[in-house]
Amino acid sequence: MSVAPVPAGPGDDIELDLFLEALNRRFHYDFRSYSRASLARRADLARQRLGCATLSEAQGRLLHEPAVLPDVIDAMTVQVSEIFRDPGYYLALRRDVLPHLQTFPSLKVWVAGCADGEELYSMAIMFKEEGLFDRTLFYATEINRRALARAEAGVYDIDRLPIFSQNYQKAGGRGSLSDHYTAAYGRAAFHRELRSRTVFTEHNLATDQVFSEVHLISCRNVLIYFDNTLQDRTLGLFAEALTRGGFLGLGSHETLRFSAHAAAFSTFDEPDRIWRRNADQEMLNAP
Repeated sequence: MSVAPVPAGPGDDIELDLFLEALNRRFHYDFRSYSRASLARRADLARQRLGCATLSEAQGRLLHEPAVLPDVIDAMTVQVSEIFRDPGYYLALRRDVLPHLQTFPSLKVWVAGCADGEELYSMAIMFKEEGLFDRTLFYATEINRRALARAEAGVYDIDRLPIFSQNYQKAGGRGSLSDHYTAAYGRAAFHRELRSRTVFTEHNLATDQVFSEVHLISCRNVLIYFDNTLQDRTLGLFAEALTRGGFLGLGSHETLRFSAHAAAFSTFDEPDRIWRRNADQEMLNAP
């Protein structure tokens, strides 16, 4: 049974604070530094999915019925993407970044906030076509366990394939996207080989630490849901994780320009939102 949205009231901020505190203290999911406007929408969606009249009622269910947690996390996180979404970004990676990565004998790539896996498969296909796949280890991380399971499965509705294929061609694809999946019964399953070199794991950018040194981080359309403090924390993690001269790719509406960690990076391709970790921190003070 669906539950209609509730008109805003004077206690809404208090209810939201308590709901977020319950999520953090009971299950260690910390959304408190996410964008407030986005949080209010997502928390209300969680309330509706649980069939509760108020967010306080949803908080009570969350505290006393742990089985509802996956539904809450699904509502509180955003899993909207496409294969080769924003093709210009992938074209810039293929044309300008991968030639630099070719010089390394082995590579590590972190897809942070991988949602349902579209970005991971985009990366894997591109690295395969450019001859880098077999020497690359991919990390696909996500806070939402259900989304992570969908990413690892790599199965998508077949009606999404036309836009996937258009994006692939615009991103410089060297063949046909159909070379990389098998379609049947209204679904498309990307080939198992594409995830054979991927570690799928939970990671929370709000609370967890760096887990490896990597050469490329792609974290697209995640920072827009964070407040300034959490954006800075996340960019600090990325600066710490990247090798000197490593690359960072962000979403089309995200930037390093006003970050406390901006000095750790140099602009590589600003229109396509790609930055490079400074090879020598001392160079920042050079004339």
